[in-house]
Order: sequence, then structure tokens, then C-alpha cells
Amino acid sequence: MRGFAGVGEPSRAELLGAPVHWPRPSALEVGVEALDGVGPKLAEAARRAGLATVGDVLYRFPRSHRDRQLRPLASLEEGETGTVLVTVMGNPPRPFRRGKLTMVGVKVGDESGQVRATWFNQPWISGKLEKGSTLLLTGKRSSKGLAVNEWELVSPAGAGEPVEEKSGSFVPVHPATDDLPPKRIREWAEQAVELAPNAIEGLPAHLRAKRQLGSVGAAIHAAHFPESAEELEEARRRLGFEELFLHQALLATRKRSHRLARPAPRFGRPGEMVGRWLTSLPFAPTADQRAAFADIDVDLDSGEPMQRLLMGEVGSGKTVVAVYAMLRALEAGHQAALMAPTETLAEQHAITLGRLLAEEAIPFALLTGATPASTRRQALDQLASGELGLILGTHALIEPTVRFARLGLCVVDEQHRFGVEQRRALDSKGVEGMAPHVLHMTATPIPRTLSLTAYGDLDTTALHELPAGRKPVTTKVVGEADREVAYEFLRARLREGRQAFVVCPLVEASEKLPGKAAGEEAERLRRGELRDFRVGLLHGQMHSSEKAAAMAAFAAGETDVLVATTVIEVGIDVPNATVMIIEHPERFGLSQLHQLRGRVGRGADASYCILLGDVSPDARRRLDIFVNTEDGFAIAEADLRLRGMGDLFGERQSGVPTFKVADPLADVALGERARSAASTLLASDPDLKTQDGAMVKRVLGERYARSLELFRVG
Repeated sequence: MRGFAGVGEPSRAELLGAPVHWPRPSALEVGVEALDGVGPKLAEAARRAGLATVGDVLYRFPRSHRDRQLRPLASLEEGETGTVLVTVMGNPPRPFRRGKLTMVGVKVGDESGQVRATWFNQPWISGKLEKGSTLLLTGKRSSKGLAVNEWELVSPAGAGEPVEEKSGSFVPVHPATDDLPPKRIREWAEQAVELAPNAIEGLPAHLRAKRQLGSVGAAIHAAHFPESAEELEEARRRLGFEELFLHQALLATRKRSHRLARPAPRFGRPGEMVGRWLTSLPFAPTADQRAAFADIDVDLDSGEPMQRLLMGEVGSGKTVVAVYAMLRALEAGHQAALMAPTETLAEQHAITLGRLLAEEAIPFALLTGATPASTRRQALDQLASGELGLILGTHALIEPTVRFARLGLCVVDEQHRFGVEQRRALDSKGVEGMAPHVLHMTATPIPRTLSLTAYGDLDTTALHELPAGRKPVTTKVVGEADREVAYEFLRARLREGRQAFVVCPLVEASEKLPGKAAGEEAERLRRGELRDFRVGLLHGQMHSSEKAAAMAAFAAGETDVLVATTVIEVGIDVPNATVMIIEHPERFGLSQLHQLRGRVGRGADASYCILLGDVSPDARRRLDIFVNTEDGFAIAEADLRLRGMGDLFGERQSGVPTFKVADPLADVALGERARSAASTLLASDPDLKTQDGAMVKRVLGERYARSLELFRVG
């Protein structure tokens, strides 16, 4: 390995609210060019793959370890999985299809025999399989050959004698790219682990001693090149605990810095106006809603800005809680704003607020991109003067021309659809020197263990209980053979005076994406199955005025069936709609299906959700989870296991560190311990000034600089 002389000091921003004096960088911060065999061309390929420094190589942990005892081909019996070192005997193959599978097959062999090796759904591999090249294959032997699970190119054709592959257990398989095969990254890791002792400890010494955790350097070494399965698992848990601990410290630091940056107005206790409004409601708030009111009351009189996430089942009454909070602001002499991600949802909120506030006759305005210029000017003037206390809108609310006289509360609906910068812009419109209270809402139920990871910087309130009178929605999967039966059932409900949704996955037909397009399906239904009924259309690419007209017509009963895309998954409230048909249900996540299903069953009549189409056995098993429960939290947990965090949280994940080792969904107990340890540290050392605190502060700056900067205001 080359020397590390001549490394300069890095520039650092002031993070965590105070200047940090950084020491000279460690050996891990030098470029990958310091590794033997890495020239300019390879270094550029490494940078494109996110491997700019030696430390990057160390923290590119293997995605798996191959238990590799090299076997002769002839020794593998049918049904047995093993690893073999073979030579490609045939010419480069062409991919071919068998049903839904793409297959690539080529004859390979060693001194003991030959076999046909097959790769599934990896057509690009065909260009890598040159005759004479040497491959390391792990696969399952069958009567038809060897089904390859993992592979790597040991030496290309014409490269001479291949480098001898050592037979041994627990060989790392690193995430690779077209330019950087696993073998090359493994070779770099073999050099880099010599410097693992230079890695900065992310855990305070007393915490490591208390939990009997080894050094981070030893854990990194074992994570790449373990001596046993037990050592690998111990390293994974050690590094995973550190990741989760630092993440929780990061979120706790963000929460504290946000709340201490500016005070928030105190609203006092609820007054007569709020009391009258609660009495005027045509229903009694649920126990969960009353608990949410109590949480909000404490926040609004604390002097610190409320940062609360309100999670609620579909139809659980989140809007009622939001109105309660906004009335608290108005009653205290402040203004309130509700920001929604789409015009459709903002308009639906306006309809709902008009109904909920009818008794109090509280004026409010709606501000979206479709608001007429004259109406917009009037609303802006009244906001700036303080004459208008309540406003709803889309991201139009954060434009520079929108000024508030005394903004005291912001409600951000479906908050994960807004980026950090958009939420920051709304936050900045508060009273000079003060921060507005913020109530975040989401219709995506989030399991507690994940909410601690993704939303640990927010206080959380969950609405599980549904309002009295809500009936369960009967849900069924119906194949194409019974399509006419499904539509006859729909027509029967329409003849009874009910309404229905037909949901399509696409706006326009696509050659690349299978599925029905909303526009074409609406036309087909008008001529076919629903020719005796009024069919409307709603999708995100329509002009805002067209969307508003389609939604208003359906809400007023002027159309019987609304053919739509997922634009209806939140905010549409039409109690007379009792049937929903979802085309190509396999194209949707379980949580999205749950949101869609929540558009029916909002009235007193029995309601139905029909998942229509032929689906694969795997998709059917997934859909059965949805069919058999209406518990949004259980559905969300299943969706997370199947699809991962990103699909749920979208832009929320911007700036949130991705986990290299820890799995927040699987490592529940580990995450709880990490959260407890981080809370204990921050409680005794909130400014991170002690020796242990300063060390954690430095590591947060080293590893999560971007996250800290993005989270500064949040």
C-alpha cells in the first residue's frame, strides 16, 4: 500500500449550532488511489460507484458472504448447492425467454466434467461469458444443469492462467457495478482492512464497556472477512447498534436544535369558540381524537414549537384534529395555514372545512395554482393585514408573495410528499423571532418501530379508532374470467342509487408498462359495461379546473362512476360511493391499496372493494394480506417488509442516512436499545460538550454532514 503523506485539511461547515475544530483527517480519508493497483481510470470508476476514499471501501460492506468450499463439478449431486471454479466452454450465448423468465445458458467445465450453467432474468450477462474465461459460480445442481445464484469473473478469456482461487469459508460478496466486479472490490477491501483500526469510534467508551462491544475497527474487519458465522453476526450487531445509536442521536439533536432555535407562541388553554365548535359537531369525537386534542393542548402552551406527527387510519378523523388545532390558533389571535400536496386534496379539505366550520361561520381562503388572480390578490392582502385568519392551499402557500401577519400554526398534510426545503419555507413565515407550531399529518399508518427510525425527531400521535357507524369494506380478488360478474354486481349497486370508483394504474396507455389507462377505460366503459350510467374521469394530468369539475360532479351525484388514477387515494370523501374496482391490483403497494379502499365505506351502506385481474401466485399471496385485514398499521408493516422504507416515505428520506448494516425492521430490540442509549446521553449532555458528547458530535459531522445541514430547520 502506498504512503499517505501530503493529505490536506478538509473544510467543514458549522454544524449542530456551534463551531467544531476538526483534527487532521485519518488515513481512511485518502483517495482510493492509495490502494495498490488503482490508477486514474479505476479511481474514476470507483468515484462513480461512491468509493472515493479508503474509508468508503471499508464502509462498502458485503451484501452477503459465500460459504465457499470449492467443489469439483462432478461431486455436486442433484438438488445440492455448491461453489465451483469453471471455464466457459461454449461461445457467448444469446438470451432467450421461457414464459415470463429470461434465461442465459452456456456450457462450463472443470477437470471433473462439464455442465450447462443457467442464469435467470439477467440477460446482460450474455456479453460477459466469453469462451475461455474463468468463472466462480455458486448454484444448485439439477438434472438440467447448474442454476446460478452468484457468480464472478475470475479471469477473462485470453488473460493467461487465472489467479489461484483459495478454497475457504465466508468469502465476501460486495455490491458491484459493471466497471467494478465483486472480486476487485474484495481485493481493495483486503488492503483497506489493514487501516480499519484508524476508523473513528461512533460509540462512547463507557457505552461500549457497558454493552461489552468491541472496537469499530475489529467489527469492520470481521464484517468483511469473518472467521466464523458467529463472528460475522457479532460484527453486524456491533456496527448496526452504532448506526442506530448515531441515527437516534442525530434525530434527537435535530429536535432539540429546532425547538431551541426560536420560541413559539403560547396559546393558553382552549376557550369558548373551541368549546362551541366541539358541541356543534354532528358526532362525538373518538377516544383517540380526544387524546390527540390533549397532546396538542400541551404542545401549544409549552413555549416551544410543536413538531407533532398525526398518523391516522383511513377515515379516522385526522381533519377534525387539524381543525381543532387551527381553531386553537385563531382563538389565541394567530393565523393558521393548511398545506396539501395536490390541488385535489386542497380542494377536498376546503369542502370538508366548509362543512365542519359551518356553525362558527369562520372565513377561510383556498390558494392554489388555479386560484383566479383577483381572488388571489384579495386573499394575500387579507393575510398580510391579519384580516384573514385561516388559509388552505398547495405549495403556493410558500411563495415569497404570501405574507402572514401572525402565523402561529401550520398543518402539513401528507407531509412526506413535501421536501425539507418546502417545509422550511413555510416555517420561515412565522412571526418575527418566533417559530410557528407545526402539525404534520399522514394517512399512511406507520409501525412504531419504524416511526422511531424515520420520524424520531417528531412527537407522534396515532388514530387507530374509526368513527362510530363506519362499516368494514368487503374486499375480494376477482379474476378476468369473472369480469362480467364483477360489473353486473357494480351495475346492481348503481341501480340502487349508489356510486362507484374504477381505479386504473396509468393515465395513458404504455408499451413498456402493462395496465389499463384511465382515459381509454372511461371511454370503453361508456360504450360498454356502463353505457346506461354517467361515467366521469379524474387523473393528475388534467387541468386543475377540469379536476375540480370532475370531483364536484361526482360529489354532487351528477356522475355515477368516477374512473380515476391514484389521485383519489387521499382526500376524496363521497359517502354515497360504496363500490371500488381496482384494475391491475398487483401494480400497487399494499399501503396504497389501503388508501384507495378508504374512499369507500365512508357512509352507512355496506361497501365493497374488488381487485380485478389475473395475478401471479406471488402477487396473490401479497394481495391476500390486504384482503384479510383492514388494520392499516398491519398492512403498512407488511408493505414495509415487501417493498422497503423508501416507498412509504418518499421525499422524507432526503437527507436521512441510509443504513449500511442495520435493518430497522428486523433489528427492533437493537433499535430500542440504541434509542435508549442516545436519549440517556443527550439528557445528561444536551450540548454534547463532555468528552463522550464531543466524540459523538464529531462522528455525526463526519458521517452525516448533509443530513445535519438539511435538518437544521426541518
